[in-house]
Amino acid sequence: MMRDHRVRSGDVELAVRVTGEENRPTVVLIHGYPDTGAVWDEIAGILAGRFRVVVYDVRGAGASTSPDDPLDYGLAVLMDDLLAVLDAVGATEPVHLVGHDWGSVQGWEAVTGERLAGRVASFTSMSGPARQHAARWARETLRDGPRGAAEVLAQARRNVYMPVLMAPHAGELLARALPTVFERGMRWREGAEPRVGHPAPTMRRDAVNGLGLYRANMGRGDVPPGEGRTDVPVQLIVPTRDRYAGEGLLLSARGCASSLVVRRVPAGHWAPRSHPGLIARWIAEFAEHTEGGPETVGLARAREAAEPGKDFGGRLVVVTGAGDGIGRATARAFAQAGARVVVADIDEDAARRTAGTIAADGGRAHDYRVDVADAGAMERFAEWVRVTHGVPDVVVNNAGIAVAGSLLDTAEEDWDRLRSVNLDGVYRGCRLFGRQMADRGEGGHLVNLSSLAAVSPSGTMTAYAVTKAAVLHLSESLRADLEQYGIGVTAVCPGVVDTPIMANARYVGMEGELGERVRDEAVRLFRRRSYPPERVARAILRAVRHDRAVVPVSPEARAGMALSRLSPAANRALAVAGRRAGDRLRARLAREADDRR
Repeated sequence: MMRDHRVRSGDVELAVRVTGEENRPTVVLIHGYPDTGAVWDEIAGILAGRFRVVVYDVRGAGASTSPDDPLDYGLAVLMDDLLAVLDAVGATEPVHLVGHDWGSVQGWEAVTGERLAGRVASFTSMSGPARQHAARWARETLRDGPRGAAEVLAQARRNVYMPVLMAPHAGELLARALPTVFERGMRWREGAEPRVGHPAPTMRRDAVNGLGLYRANMGRGDVPPGEGRTDVPVQLIVPTRDRYAGEGLLLSARGCASSLVVRRVPAGHWAPRSHPGLIARWIAEFAEHTEGGPETVGLARAREAAEPGKDFGGRLVVVTGAGDGIGRATARAFAQAGARVVVADIDEDAARRTAGTIAADGGRAHDYRVDVADAGAMERFAEWVRVTHGVPDVVVNNAGIAVAGSLLDTAEEDWDRLRSVNLDGVYRGCRLFGRQMADRGEGGHLVNLSSLAAVSPSGTMTAYAVTKAAVLHLSESLRADLEQYGIGVTAVCPGVVDTPIMANARYVGMEGELGERVRDEAVRLFRRRSYPPERVARAILRAVRHDRAVVPVSPEARAGMALSRLSPAANRALAVAGRRAGDRLRARLAREADDRR
């Protein structure tokens, strides 16, 4: 049942709509700029089966009237409006507040100030930080040195439109132009089809009226004193593809709410339109838990994600080939960043050692033996992860082996094993866990370990280079395939890294003592390069944070990738030179072996 109200607040009348049964907990949805309450239509319809849902057009938007003073949009009067709405609909019990964009800014004002003390049971925030939190985030991030300054500068670039909206005349011009581009942006950038009510037919007028939000609240000295702390339970829903607010800014509330959960949605700024079912489920889950219901597994993980300094808190990460080398370093790095890690390796003892090291460091890890070349074993592994721990948020397909030598000396069984581990294993990890992520509907990230050899031809490791090139192309193609599900895919291309891969490699065409001497030389070269796997692990974490497509790691990998684009002929010439150098090395080692005999 739907009921419409006209609510007086000062010199404006607010259009309020109430749906759902009167005797149920109340959820109040507050929209942002340049929307109206209609942006919530899908979510309100879903929630109305379990809650009484209140939606209203803020002053100057939709069917609500505008104030006489175009600057009468300060947060103090917006709190008057919210109080008027709560009183008019008979909200005698604390309500569950949900805000998006400027509606979220209003929600933060409600839960951090004194005006609505005791009136709010919980608050769900999307894409609108508190002013105090944003200011503190900028100050603290700038103290992090060049990288922090770059992050703040990147956020400033996202918000370059704000000074324009605040400027006389220029703001009006931009606001009036919004309707001409908004529908296209919703469709192509947000993945949400325009529909009746959104964008609203009043958008041109609403956008001009709403300039008062920026002009009344974003001048110098408008940041209220204090740290913006609250004891009201808060749920942060962070759209990971928000074009207007980076994740760091949106997470600036961490440490300021005594009870905080963090959830990430693979969406742009208008997540309420592109992912209404998921957002409604999270709102209901959080509100019902606040009302005394049980804490779900998802909420428990979201609570872990709220811990400051733990970028991957609450997330489940699967790493294959994690018994040593890059896989081990990556598993440890994710655990140190707060993630629960499933450590998988064909060597059960090595996997157990990695998990034990993580546990000794205070992290959480679970070991599992799996051969990624075995299709049935991978099926069982993926199902075990899902049933035992849940759907993973990040999967790192790292397991790999090497075969060195000419393709002419590479036997069928060598080729089959190399391909089945390096390529088929990655395919299986992507397909099995990617399907779980897609079915869950909350996004995720797949990381596939390729190599410098994928972009730099190799005459000494031809078969290996082919498999790694295939992994690179698989990753780039899969990124386009899974974008529709909000799943990121990254190909990581390390250079010469000090890992056991060359010690464990098979050297074809070099039997007996010669093969062992070549192995020793290869291991010595990699150790002399002394590029630690921990640096690759840090690059992997950065790639997941920033959803990078291809990440070369180490100077030689970056140089090789650049050369492959600038001069493929030079790249091929280097491969020939490398093969000739390898031939000379083998000839020298063979002579030395003959001399000893």
